[in-house]
Amino acid sequence: MGELLGVAVLGAGHMGADHIRRLDRMVSGARVAAVADPDEARAREAVAGVDGVVVHAEAEAALDTPGVEAVLIASPGPAHEEALLAAFARGLPVLCEKPMAPESAGALRVVEAEARLGRRLAQVGFMRRYDAEYRRLKAVLDDGGLGRPLMLHCVHRNVSSPPGFTSAMLIDSSVSHEIDAARWLLGQELTAVTVLRPRPSAGAPQGLWDPQFALFETDGGVLVDVEVFVNCGFGYQVRCEAVCESGSVRVGDDRGPLVTAGGSAATPVPQDYLVRFAEAYDREVQSWVDATRRGLVTGPTAWDGYAASAVAEAGVRALERGARVTVDLAPRPALYA
Repeated sequence: MGELLGVAVLGAGHMGADHIRRLDRMVSGARVAAVADPDEARAREAVAGVDGVVVHAEAEAALDTPGVEAVLIASPGPAHEEALLAAFARGLPVLCEKPMAPESAGALRVVEAEARLGRRLAQVGFMRRYDAEYRRLKAVLDDGGLGRPLMLHCVHRNVSSPPGFTSAMLIDSSVSHEIDAARWLLGQELTAVTVLRPRPSAGAPQGLWDPQFALFETDGGVLVDVEVFVNCGFGYQVRCEAVCESGSVRVGDDRGPLVTAGGSAATPVPQDYLVRFAEAYDREVQSWVDATRRGLVTGPTAWDGYAASAVAEAGVRALERGARVTVDLAPRPALYA
């Protein structure tokens, strides 16, 4: 590889533009070599001030740009499978934002394609694994001093949902982060899910079941509950508490300066995931670049992406049926053992 890893970024929307900025200004050892987005005007706006970038409307044209050695996929979820398979065909390492594929069948096709290659090329963008607080929580659980985990209590709140957000997306878009975090923190697979629906908030768009309460079971006997509320109106909050045999540990309490004035005290609440997890995204992409330059893939695997899609799919069925649904995973290929 050259002195700087040449990265093609697919997608120049909210997430893609932030990754372009990150690669250009925050991450060492890489450069943005190409960007692809069907909206070329948006792509050119995202790369304004970035030198040496070639802009394309088509993803495969970006992958074939001279100097491209790796791919960062930040396009909408339905485009991920095709982009991943195109990258595999070219032998290009990939960091793919979640979901790896919206449906478990597509995610499994990606897993099977990578397994046929016989080597890992894909890392999936579950950035909470790179968050300083979540890493400390993982370290406490792995240490074992609190005994075995019994329950995880999770909270996932957004200020508001974007246009077109559906009731199913509370599970397969928002809660997918908790699904991966639970698998990683516990080292266990999620085997069943139940989704309960309180009455919708007055702040939720018409027809959107928001909030929801998801309950997951693991193959190690742990219960994981997630409150997801995507139109809470006041801020972006993510919390996780592990309750163990001899104690508990919690992360995600609101951070920031405590300002006391006018007879009250207040702490600012982040308004966006790019604010709350800014450092985690920086650490994730830097780690990916460093590993890629050494010829390695060290982060969440395509199997992790598939498992998250399969659990989320079961969660959507549980939401629709109002009943407990079991999770059926395909056999895990030896590549991910």
